[in-house]
Amino acid sequence: MSKYDYAVVAVYLAFICSLGLVFRKFSKDSSDYFRGGGNILWWLVGATAFMSQFSAWTFTGAASKAYTDGLMVTVLFLGNAIGYFIAYRWSAAKYRQMRVVTPMEGVRDRFGRVNEQFFTWIWLPIGILYAGIWLNAVSKFVSVVFGMNLQITIVVVGFVVVFVAAIGGAWAVVASDFMQMLILMAMSVVAAFLSVKAVGNGSLAEGLSSFVDRLPRNHLHWTALLRPQVVVLWVVAALVKQFCTTNNLNDSNRFLFSRDSKTARQASLLASLLFVVGPILWFIPPMAAAILYPDLSVIPELKPLGSHISDGAYVAIGLRTMPMGMIGLMVSAIFAATMSNMDTGLNKNAGIFVRNFYKPILRPEASEREYLVVGKLVSVVFGALVVLAALRFEAFKQGLFDIMMLFSSMIAIPFLIPLIWGIVIKRTPRWAAWSTVLVGFAVSYWSSNVLDPEVVRKLIGLHSPFTPGEKDDYLFFTSLFLNVIVSSLWFLGTTFFARFNTAQDTAREDTFFERLNSPVISKPEETRVMDRAQLRTLGVIGIPYGSFVMLLAAIPNPLSGRLSFLVSGGIIAGIGAILFRASQRIQLPAQVEARPVPAVPAEASAKP
Repeated sequence: MSKYDYAVVAVYLAFICSLGLVFRKFSKDSSDYFRGGGNILWWLVGATAFMSQFSAWTFTGAASKAYTDGLMVTVLFLGNAIGYFIAYRWSAAKYRQMRVVTPMEGVRDRFGRVNEQFFTWIWLPIGILYAGIWLNAVSKFVSVVFGMNLQITIVVVGFVVVFVAAIGGAWAVVASDFMQMLILMAMSVVAAFLSVKAVGNGSLAEGLSSFVDRLPRNHLHWTALLRPQVVVLWVVAALVKQFCTTNNLNDSNRFLFSRDSKTARQASLLASLLFVVGPILWFIPPMAAAILYPDLSVIPELKPLGSHISDGAYVAIGLRTMPMGMIGLMVSAIFAATMSNMDTGLNKNAGIFVRNFYKPILRPEASEREYLVVGKLVSVVFGALVVLAALRFEAFKQGLFDIMMLFSSMIAIPFLIPLIWGIVIKRTPRWAAWSTVLVGFAVSYWSSNVLDPEVVRKLIGLHSPFTPGEKDDYLFFTSLFLNVIVSSLWFLGTTFFARFNTAQDTAREDTFFERLNSPVISKPEETRVMDRAQLRTLGVIGIPYGSFVMLLAAIPNPLSGRLSFLVSGGIIAGIGAILFRASQRIQLPAQVEARPVPAVPAEASAKP
């Protein structure tokens, strides 16, 4: 890392922290703080949906999978694209039409207050553990690049994320997601370009023509290392997992930000399209690293990773191909991937705690100001717990990729199954949802500790035991399929007992599904104030940061390095200019023109 790289990272961190300060004045009550008052532009919501579905794990754990196995890892991100497209066609609008502030309020309205508390207290630790995995991933990346102690890195990065989420709330989270998406995508284009050029020994044309030919055989032929049955089951399981994580009631918070049903669908479609483009760029560098550095141990900077050295594949190609200053931009982009995920998670978890426990149980008569303050304090507490979880994950023997996949299949999927069926099936008993989760957890325990792998091996037609490389894949797809099948059958079976529901239960279900199927329609004349505020603020932020990146072209680098800065900065500054210009075209009444940062309109703020 040169002095220019350190300067780039410092400016980036200051820039991100400034978003929390700039957008803090947008939050007037808890609805604003936790979901932007349901008044956020659709492309901002789409950027948040996109950024919240991946993290630095993509550039460490998933990049490790791309380094060793090639394109197989892209199945996960194709699953995101398919999942968001299904949400565009089916669930995104329904979630917005619940007219709630947090997902757990939707659980309450669908299943009752007992389930609200059950899912709240099951989700909070799960959300903290997820964030811990993400923080561990980005810290591992940063510690390698900076040569810093990993534990210190986890604490420092965690502090920055907590600051943005706690100070600015949902407005800062969504705005930072959008700006960080621009930084990430611009950097991804440059990283892919330089990686291909490196494969061609400095020639882009040669790199393009020889890239595929020089890849290890198993990168394109997935059955070279894994048997066909394992590959097929893993691919199907990965697609099912991604559908579940993009179309469940708990993750509906992505669409609660939207101002109406139409914009919720538009946001989901944008996220789907971005997941088609993103993986194409993200996994070129680690695959290039497999060509150029088949033995990563020759790169001394990666030695601290020990047995998980392949987690540094993306770092390796960056350290060897990027000009001065560009490594700092790469670090900023990886920061962006995780910070956007974590600040969204912290904001969501704080909202769930305040709106679904503190407000109804502890302080039902408190003021909105109190809920706002408690939300900020809780964000800080949860942030500290995330840091502790990230430190704990260092003791695990598995790589980041396997940790994430196993955690999803064995913990997250049982939690999500009733939250998918719950918006499909109307009549269920009160205990249907929470009992399904417990059944799923029991299945996870049984599949990992009791089920004999030999039974599964024979069932899928393998003639010899699972190899060491297949064991984690076996546990992933076995636990996922068993959870989906058994938990779904249990949930559907409970409908038999719905005939014993009370009149109050039936009325609650009728009311919920009536709302679920009633479109939310906004009035443009009532949203212009916030439209202009969002466009103007993002434009004012984007133009100077993009200009700063373009100025880095003055660093003494080869021509390709200078052009990289001009392209990256030009994308950010150009979009900022477009947004600022768009804000100027929105006509407002004279009495609100003078307001520097207009408040959310009363009706929009009060809208559930």
